[in-house]
Amino acid sequence: MTDIKTLKDVMFKAADAAAAIQLEYFETDFEIGRKRDYSDLVTEVDKKCEAKIIEIIHDAFPGHNVLGEEGGDQHKTSDYVWIVDPIDGTVNYAHSVPVFCVSIAVEYKGEVILGIVYSPKTNEKFYAEKGGGAFLNHKQLKVSDIDLLKDSLLVTGFPYGAKDNFDHCIDHFVNFVKLGLPIRRLGSAALDICYLAAGRFEGFWEVNLNAWDVAAGYLILLEAGGKVTNFEGGKYSVYDKQILATNGKTVHSEMIEVLKKAYL
Repeated sequence: MTDIKTLKDVMFKAADAAAAIQLEYFETDFEIGRKRDYSDLVTEVDKKCEAKIIEIIHDAFPGHNVLGEEGGDQHKTSDYVWIVDPIDGTVNYAHSVPVFCVSIAVEYKGEVILGIVYSPKTNEKFYAEKGGGAFLNHKQLKVSDIDLLKDSLLVTGFPYGAKDNFDHCIDHFVNFVKLGLPIRRLGSAALDICYLAAGRFEGFWEVNLNAWDVAAGYLILLEAGGKVTNFEGGKYSVYDKQILATNGKTVHSEMIEVLKKAYL
């Protein structure tokens, strides 16, 4: 196994480089394209960030795989996979909304062992090492102590194509709203999960996310004392399409009960 400190140093270097590119191009004129869904944007900055991240990773570890939102490089046979979202919150970025980040995780033999989520506009760097705790700018993170759903602040997002109510995404939202709960939608799943790890939210749910949206945040939340499952409370993988993440208190089981309603 590669030395964990070396992996971490490269992860930080890649995140710093991508964040610098994001800040350089933010609120400037840059090329914006669309993916399969009309609202799913990709910018030239996404591509520049991912190319720089891959360059830094492969300079240090030429045999490692990279799973990136804009393609990555999955042609290696390594036990290591770097899971990369060059800009999580691209729509925000393209509209000059300062809620976006770079997210990088390191997976070894199918297990996430390192993760970083860096929000350059707020200068907040969330990171974790498996078994080593989670941190925000060197301060250790801990989830909130709020126990009950009725006292919670929740956060969520909608998948592209939400107009078709994919996996009851609209129904889930309505069911939580009907409880009179405060709910936020920031536009970056990676930051949603990190804010949960920092005690700013108590619960997060979403459908149809990809590994690059959640892998780093998933480890950061677990290391901060949180809990992540599927909607039924079962074992979660970053490759799953349903995620329920909470501070691990009673709110988790209460949210499961609300999520169940859409399938009755």
